[in-house]
Amino acid sequence: MKIAMVASESLPLCKTGGLADVAFSLSKALVKAGDEVVVVLPFYQAIADRHLKLQKLGGFFVQMSWRQQGAAVFSYEHEGVRFLLIQNDYYFSRESLYGYNDDGERFAFFSLGALEALKVAGFRPDVIHVHDWQSAMIPCLLKNREDPYFDHAKTVLTIHNPAFKGMLDKYFLNDFYGLSDVLFDSGAVRFEGMVSTLKSGIVFADKVTTVSPTHREELLTPAFSQGLDGVLRLRERDFVGILNGIDTEEWNPRTDVYIAQNYGKGKDLEDAKHLNQSDLLSSFGVNWMGGPVYGLVSRLSFQKGIGLAIRSMRRALAHGANFLVVGSGEYELEQELEELRRDYSGTMGIYIGYNNALAHKIYAGSDFFLMPSLFEPCGISQMIAQRYGTLPIVRYTGGLSDTVHGYRDLGSSRPDGLAFRDYNEQGLDYAIGLAEEAYSNQGLYYEMARWAMGLDRSWKKSAARYRDLYRSIA
Repeated sequence: MKIAMVASESLPLCKTGGLADVAFSLSKALVKAGDEVVVVLPFYQAIADRHLKLQKLGGFFVQMSWRQQGAAVFSYEHEGVRFLLIQNDYYFSRESLYGYNDDGERFAFFSLGALEALKVAGFRPDVIHVHDWQSAMIPCLLKNREDPYFDHAKTVLTIHNPAFKGMLDKYFLNDFYGLSDVLFDSGAVRFEGMVSTLKSGIVFADKVTTVSPTHREELLTPAFSQGLDGVLRLRERDFVGILNGIDTEEWNPRTDVYIAQNYGKGKDLEDAKHLNQSDLLSSFGVNWMGGPVYGLVSRLSFQKGIGLAIRSMRRALAHGANFLVVGSGEYELEQELEELRRDYSGTMGIYIGYNNALAHKIYAGSDFFLMPSLFEPCGISQMIAQRYGTLPIVRYTGGLSDTVHGYRDLGSSRPDGLAFRDYNEQGLDYAIGLAEEAYSNQGLYYEMARWAMGLDRSWKKSAARYRDLYRSIA
């Protein structure tokens, strides 16, 4: 099959979150399965700064009401995946990928331009797979504007984060997209008195997916759906949850170039863990105090339960633990972490920002990986931690419920992590208490670590489910 993946970010070219991992890893898995895949991206300044060897394919103009903007299309190939990059300096030559007052206009241009770029490249897809609000208007465009080039193309929308809905004033439905107000007046694209590009995608895509089976069930309820449960229930038969995988080539403790000692789940695991832990602590300039080492690699936001982690780790640090963090995000949380480090400067380390080498070291050298999220559509970090034999500590929500079998939970005969349910300090402290219990019995700890490492977290199974979904509509 010929599949066009239209996303606002993708590894290895640009990333702010898990969408970038999914767009590339899924595409790579589909290519390995025999499909032809192109990933359509904006040509951001961050990509231009890398000075990659690109092939210019041609150009086009996009008319948005009184605006006429030109674009060039460049091609780049990486690990069998072909990228189409839409260059327009006015919209995309900026320091960041998102966060601008005209983001609605920028990604309207991108959505319209993605369709034109596919024509320039001569790629006629069987399926156009769009991701989140930035490209979610494409199914609506294809269903409401005649374009013979895409007559046979079907569409799939994946919801990664329902909190961002692509909200626009009604006026911009015509002004940006050239679509009739009838779509608004009928309610098809209307949400809370405005246009929502994400809702539009839900209404008009042939199939809708999200990134884990449990999150799919959560999105059908008012408590988790950010107001989208009504329209999702209307599409319930066409709405599926497919668990993300991880890139098992990048995240492989047997071959990881960033860690001190490579290892598998055999006899070398214990010795390698100790060596990698020593290297991790040295990298952060902290001393081991004889207790467990907790790691965290995350965007620092309320959603990720960082506030809970800080308060629980203060108590753990006081009892001889180590705590190592790589991440950035909300200023208040960054400052709280800095305060905690000042109080425990010899045993806690922080890197504000993202450092790929340190992230790999945390996954390999920690005993436990913290992920006490308020909500988590899928989560990738807990699966990476498991692959490295580092036991995740999670709250049962979304994809964390689908990927972690908690120690001492009913039905978990082969636990591969620690878990709690209630989003409060008592809940996380309970899970940390279980972690300390497992840690005190090293035979049990390494048995759980080996169970975690034996899980299949590759994209192979997930890609097969997406291929089945594509075939059901193509």
